[in-house]
Amino acid sequence: MPEALALKGVGAGYGETHVLEEVNLALRQGESLSVIGRNGVGKSTLLETIMGHTTMHAGTIALNGVDVSAYPPHRRALAGLGYVPQEREIFPSLSVLENLELGARPGPWTLERVFELFPNLRERLANAGTQLSGGEQQMLAVARALLTNPTVLLMDEPTEGLAPVIVQALSQVLLRLRGEGGLAIVLVEQNSRVALEFSERTVVMDRGRIAYDGESARLSRDPEYLASLIAAQ
Repeated sequence: MPEALALKGVGAGYGETHVLEEVNLALRQGESLSVIGRNGVGKSTLLETIMGHTTMHAGTIALNGVDVSAYPPHRRALAGLGYVPQEREIFPSLSVLENLELGARPGPWTLERVFELFPNLRERLANAGTQLSGGEQQMLAVARALLTNPTVLLMDEPTEGLAPVIVQALSQVLLRLRGEGGLAIVLVEQNSRVALEFSERTVVMDRGRIAYDGESARLSRDPEYLASLIAAQ
């Protein structure tokens, strides 16, 4: 069975600017992975590169065994990539229902199923995106990505800027999603507690490279080691 996602020797950035260097990363089908690190070390660029929003300078990206390195973003989405961007990017003038239906594709994730995860959205179907709280907008962004029925879901800092009680609720949803129906998930998260609780495996990035790829439990047990990885210069 091919890996859900495989990056080999990936170098990428914006135009001539190099941000990622020699990134090697593989994710099994149904596996979850957290990515942590300081601001500006390339975490979001990693997701944007997988999604096709940056300039590839080296290496390959494969999705379910298919090389998608040359695919534009929309073809990667059709090939099975779901993406929850850091800025959420919901359509503010469209209703919640319209946002959800816009990119929906047939598969195990249906409106009823996402409403089980996010009951608030069912109650706000007629509301425009601008009428939602920050937490509800984030729920909508995750639900919309799930309705594309991806095999790999990329999430960029979904808890950023949310109140602690909303972070807790969203963390519970993330735990429910983990391993759900063979869905592989890459979670970029500034909140290391949320990240380490979410997945058994964590990647720590530093200066566009992977500084650590291993058990989350080791980092949880040794906060000093975790701090040394994140603070590395």
